[in-house]
Amino acid sequence: MIELSQQQHFWNSLQSLCGQAFQGKFVYGNAGDSAFRTSTLVMHVRSCSSREIRIPVHVGADRSRTWILTQTETGLRLKHEHRHADGKEDAISQYGGDTRVSGSATLQEFYADSLTASLNPAFRTNVWTLEIVPGNRLAYALRREGTDRRVRFDFDLAEPVSPPPPPWGSGKR
Repeated sequence: MIELSQQQHFWNSLQSLCGQAFQGKFVYGNAGDSAFRTSTLVMHVRSCSSREIRIPVHVGADRSRTWILTQTETGLRLKHEHRHADGKEDAISQYGGDTRVSGSATLQEFYADSLTASLNPAFRTNVWTLEIVPGNRLAYALRREGTDRRVRFDFDLAEPVSPPPPPWGSGKR
């Protein structure tokens, strides 16, 4: 019998959500996070393949954000794709990073990569965390090491919602 790695368990938990959407709430953040505080947050585990999971995140009517998770040779990768309403990619897009350790079946940390640091030097110490408590919540968090920058959203996995419209730039209007 082959034992699954912690990251494979985590990946399988994300895959099990494919096609579903969930409402979220802003848990904490900094003063500049006002749009997240006052808007309805919805994540949609929109597409899944054996190597990639795409999760658009809607903030009110703003459909610009998509989390892209991929399996790499050494672990997992999280990227943030940002697009404008016309579908064009934003100048600050494709930032994120890779796991450095196996993490756990419920929690993975992604450390900023060199592309992220080149897009915005302040992002070079970013660490993003995804936590899945099956049937309960998916938490997304950011911490910027060496600063007080923190943000967290929790999405309620117990109550799926209707999937939102496609994200900007998806080619499917």
